[in-house]
Amino acid sequence: MKTIQGDLLALVLDGSFDVILHGCNCQCQMGKGIALSIKKQFPEAYAADCKTAKADAAKLGTISVASIERGDCLFDVVNAYTQFHWRGDGILADYDAIRSAMRTVKARYAGQRIGYPKIGAGLAGGDWQVIAAIIDEELVGEDHTFVEFVG
Repeated sequence: MKTIQGDLLALVLDGSFDVILHGCNCQCQMGKGIALSIKKQFPEAYAADCKTAKADAAKLGTISVASIERGDCLFDVVNAYTQFHWRGDGILADYDAIRSAMRTVKARYAGQRIGYPKIGAGLAGGDWQVIAAIIDEELVGEDHTFVEFVG
């Protein structure tokens, strides 16, 4: 895993990544954190989320995808369903769901440049060390970068 500092959304628009992914809950809201920023800047990603079943626990570990075109820049935004809900105390991130979503990302985007934030370790309360290890295991051999937000 490479680590850089910056703004993931600005970096993808600059052509630094072929695909970006972020963790979503299964409620079709995208109302806080980077999900809200993605919803505002790339409404196609929110539309892809809304095409999935709301409040369906079977979504955990799956993804929805929006292909984005902004000028000459083409990339995909992956909504990875890594937590069921945003409400509740404790750890909301589902480590098994994160692992499953990363497996799918590797299968679909092998050989591409992948960028992501601290999936599951922000509002979802997951342990970044555990999550980073899962991402490294599942995306082994891929060009993937954790973008630590600096805005």
